Amino acid sequence: MKTQNKNNKTKKQFRPAVFIVVYRLNNETNSIEYILLKRKLHWLGWEFPKGGIEAGEKLLSAVKRECKEETGLKPIKIKAYNLRGRYKYHKTLADRPGYIGQSYVLLSAEVKKAKIKLDKEEHSSYVWLSFPEAIKKLTWKNQKKCLKRVNKSLIKNN
Repeated sequence: MKTQNKNNKTKKQFRPAVFIVVYRLNNETNSIEYILLKRKLHWLGWEFPKGGIEAGEKLLSAVKRECKEETGLKPIKIKAYNLRGRYKYHKTLADRPGYIGQSYVLLSAEVKKAKIKLDKEEHSSYVWLSFPEAIKKLTWKNQKKCLKRVNKSLIKNN
């Protein structure tokens, strides 16, 4: 959506989005595992589930929807963090007219072990990793920062 400023020029917008650090507890190894998705739409690399917040959609609904759409998993516990950010797209995206990037809020979602159903349009594969492995594999600094925040909180509270 574009808005008009005082000079009647079009103002570019940041698309509202959620970053979702999806994890599961492995009781056999007493460890936390994070899912990373291999991106193939718009850019190539590794990320955690994320996506736009639809008009009128509540934050928790967006988390549940994006988690289900991108992994097939249903969150059993969702937590919001006091971490927000934004970034510009590296190129113009035809499927996101009027947007120059995304503004995001960080949340985590605990899931149970279940079959993964990827959105094959956006991602080509997935992997469950420990924190040290996941932090190395993530493509973007902002997502590494988010993973560090969630991991620190989970360790503190478990």
